[in-house]
Amino acid sequence: MTTNTGPLAGIKVVDMSVMISGPLTAMMLADYGADVIKVESPGLGDLMRFLGTSKGGMTGLFSLNNRGKRAITLNVKQAEGLDVLKKLIADADVFIQNFRPGAMDRLGLGYDDVKKFNPNLIYVSVSGYGPTGPNSHRRVYDNVIQAASGMAAVQTDPATGAPGMLRNLVCDKVTSYTAMQSIISALFARERGIAKGQHLTVAMLDSAVAFLWPDGGMDAALLDDDVTRMPTLGSNYSVTKLSDGYCAGSAVSDAEFRGWCAALGHESIADDPRFTSAKNRGLNIDALVATMAKHALEANLDDFLRVAEENDVPASRVNTIADLPSDPQIVHNEVFVERAHHTAGNMREVRPAVVFSDTKLRVSRPAPMVGEHSDEIVSELGLDAAHLRSIGAIS
Repeated sequence: MTTNTGPLAGIKVVDMSVMISGPLTAMMLADYGADVIKVESPGLGDLMRFLGTSKGGMTGLFSLNNRGKRAITLNVKQAEGLDVLKKLIADADVFIQNFRPGAMDRLGLGYDDVKKFNPNLIYVSVSGYGPTGPNSHRRVYDNVIQAASGMAAVQTDPATGAPGMLRNLVCDKVTSYTAMQSIISALFARERGIAKGQHLTVAMLDSAVAFLWPDGGMDAALLDDDVTRMPTLGSNYSVTKLSDGYCAGSAVSDAEFRGWCAALGHESIADDPRFTSAKNRGLNIDALVATMAKHALEANLDDFLRVAEENDVPASRVNTIADLPSDPQIVHNEVFVERAHHTAGNMREVRPAVVFSDTKLRVSRPAPMVGEHSDEIVSELGLDAAHLRSIGAIS
């Protein structure tokens, strides 16, 4: 068995969350070395077990958000099942839930209830809009928060004026990263004696706006009437269509612009008086876009990238998902890990993104099946697994 050297080794996490915002948080804690126990209700449990591509009762979506965990199925509507959950929480360092505000209070497991028997617990409540306010009661998914946070508006198509969605659950995931960072900070504060347990409330809306604002809000940050307003950096983002593929890049400085023109095979464009400086290029942007697009359609992708590199111009081909496992830099970085899941077969996963020199991170155990570790977990609590199973408290 591989020794757990992760920085969170010895930390116990009870994960009662579903979908992505909570489960991905807990999965990253597991990758960092924590012992994570996923608690699911009888019946459907976490709906991510049923969405998307699947094999052997395991979906790719569930697996990629729940590896490293042990799973228990608990009927918390039954007194003995609820008692098991309380015992798990009493022994935990971190508890994560992402039900709508008030749900845990009705179970008698709100923060004020739990801190009475575990004052050192880091209690994490993830919700769509936050615990209070006019929208706090509303059910959300990622696309709803993309709309509410301004994320969809930033994706507005300049040609049609229609806002657009990122085809990626960015708000769920940025909430997870926000929650994980906060949990580790709270654990550090507890370790230093600054605080005991804490209640961390993480709203998807707040996380998404905080993620968007450093560049998306660059124009809106300065409030006086006499400021010089410019478009946001991201508003100029687009892909370049070449004769045999697509690329993306940036030519901000005059040297980079000249290099971009050279990569297109038309370095003389950089000598056109309309384009000789960033200011001139801005004043003649329509002519510039039309000129560059025309010559891009004549350029070969490999040749363009080669000359761009020679001229120190930032550029990359547009990789598809299928391209990623064979991308030379991704292969060199050993980003992907391939291994066998005991029911889903061969899988490709991504290792934790950060490389630690000493407290080595791990690609933790494969995602669990429903209730896979129920008996093991309750036995660790000193409880009779056979009895709890016979009365339907666990399954």
